[in-house]
Amino acid sequence: MCGIAGELRFDGIAPKPTTMTRMLATLARRGPDGGGQHTDGPVRLGHRRLAIIDLSERARQPMVDPATGLALVFNGTIYNYPELRADLVARGHVFFSDGDTEVILRAYAEWGEGCVERLHGMFAFAIWDKQQLFLARDRLGIKPLYYAQSTSRLRFASTPQALLAAGDVDTSIDPVALHHQFTLHAVIPAPRTIYNGVRKLAPGTTLTIDLQGKHRARSYWDFSAQRPAVARSEPEWTEAIHDALRASVKKRLEIADVKVGVLLSGGLDSSLLVALLAEQGVRDLMTFSVGF
Repeated sequence: MCGIAGELRFDGIAPKPTTMTRMLATLARRGPDGGGQHTDGPVRLGHRRLAIIDLSERARQPMVDPATGLALVFNGTIYNYPELRADLVARGHVFFSDGDTEVILRAYAEWGEGCVERLHGMFAFAIWDKQQLFLARDRLGIKPLYYAQSTSRLRFASTPQALLAAGDVDTSIDPVALHHQFTLHAVIPAPRTIYNGVRKLAPGTTLTIDLQGKHRARSYWDFSAQRPAVARSEPEWTEAIHDALRASVKKRLEIADVKVGVLLSGGLDSSLLVALLAEQGVRDLMTFSVGF
């Protein structure tokens, strides 16, 4: 995981680097391999990096394209980035790095806000394109993205703690969120959080904010729960699920430039992942357990 943060001002005042430094300090544990800031007029972006794909300095963030002025901070992994990269190269795009981060940048340049529908993976990212700030979250909300907005600015980050470190956040308790916390097994559905002044972007959703602070949310994906057109027997369903899990594990093994490990929770799902990885031929798998 990485940590992302940013601030967009609506009042003509440039975001302070010290504010971003405080935000990034809370995100350092998410990204021990490096960090950086980028400023451009009313916006300042920050990033803490955990290097997984393209470990070189070419893939450092915030990533900026000098030709278009697009700037990106990204947390996650795009599993189909090699295919997307080949498509974008065929369309005339030139790459200076080898990872998935730049693929998002080029995909936005090519397809605009519709780029998210082509991304397969887990992600939360922000793109600044001189006229607006574009925030996006993956289909199932695997990667977190929180924001706090006032009349003068919008801030976003991977964690609420980063927003609190920036200051000027309404930390009074949201009573509806508190009700959800106690009735939904400690889950607070988006866009609410336990704080009145902090909201989170819903899964499968993008948020576009212009220079006046007007924002527009768009849901680009929703799970359609319906009966299959063709009936299957129990053994057929078992094999179909096995095939899907096998393909999912293989996809994650193929793109990482570091070793893959598994966090063992003691449940069925993590144990199943270890078995699937062994089935793929992984013999030096690292596993981790946490006790307290």
